[in-house]
Amino acid sequence: MRTPILLAWAAVSSATALAQGYPAKPVHLVVPFAAGGAVDTVARALGQKLGESWRQPVLVDNRPGAGGNIAADAVAKAQPDGYTLLITTQGFAISPGLYKKLPFDATRDFAPVTQLTSSFLVLVCGPQLQAQSIRELIALAKSRPGAVNYGSTGVGAPPHLLGELLKSTAGVDMLHVPYKGDAPLTQALLAGEVQVAFMPLAGVLPHIKSGRLRALGVSGKARSATMPDVPTFAEAGLPFEFTGWLGIFAPAGVPRELAAQMQRDIAKAIAAPDLLDRWPAWGYEPVGNSPGEFAAKVASDTAMYARVIRDAGIALQD
Repeated sequence: MRTPILLAWAAVSSATALAQGYPAKPVHLVVPFAAGGAVDTVARALGQKLGESWRQPVLVDNRPGAGGNIAADAVAKAQPDGYTLLITTQGFAISPGLYKKLPFDATRDFAPVTQLTSSFLVLVCGPQLQAQSIRELIALAKSRPGAVNYGSTGVGAPPHLLGELLKSTAGVDMLHVPYKGDAPLTQALLAGEVQVAFMPLAGVLPHIKSGRLRALGVSGKARSATMPDVPTFAEAGLPFEFTGWLGIFAPAGVPRELAAQMQRDIAKAIAAPDLLDRWPAWGYEPVGNSPGEFAAKVASDTAMYARVIRDAGIALQD
């Protein structure tokens, strides 16, 4: 009969061997949004970089819908062997406070691997809207209550929560119109279906540069180096800010040694010179922190978003 010490030693040895031989086959990177959006863009760039160092393909698997919960559920139920990973936004920390019931437990069913990035959102509008600044948008919304609409990537998603925060802070009434991801929301803005929206910079920067969309403000603490002429909300007289994140999660039970190795490889990939050159244009700053540090960040944000949802009176979703 094996003693507990021998069993523990065998488990550690098995986990170490798995980490040393990883990856031995393609890795699936599950994205909870449609192809062409900001998260998909980052996932494909990261996958290419990891594929070069791992010498195995990193396959991007787009599974949009339900505020990211379809993708998260697929990863929660996958084998904890490092071959199925979730790349997602801070929406992961929003879901527990937004939904009446989830098909997974966001705390118990996942192992945080690393926070890829921190980010801000940019408030954009189409050229049809008669507003050149945040102050002009607020004045327009106050003069026509309910006539100005804003788009989001779904109920409870960061663009929705920021829209509600803008409404409450500025004392305006605007209509919320949800879409299923960054790409369809961008198309709706360009087509004039919605008038304003908080968006990741990556997906809308080309349209801002071409003049098809207008940037009114950024949600971060400081102006963007990519758009230094666009003010923060604090500069426009609205005392709020928002910084988001992208992160990598594995199914719970992934060996600690393997999670640590993945974190080191990912941190190295996001700091590669060619990716460092691209992060500012995408509106992100690379982070690459440890699994423990990221787990603490997720726990803190989960509690904070639950308070925001409750205070805004957003109905819990089915």
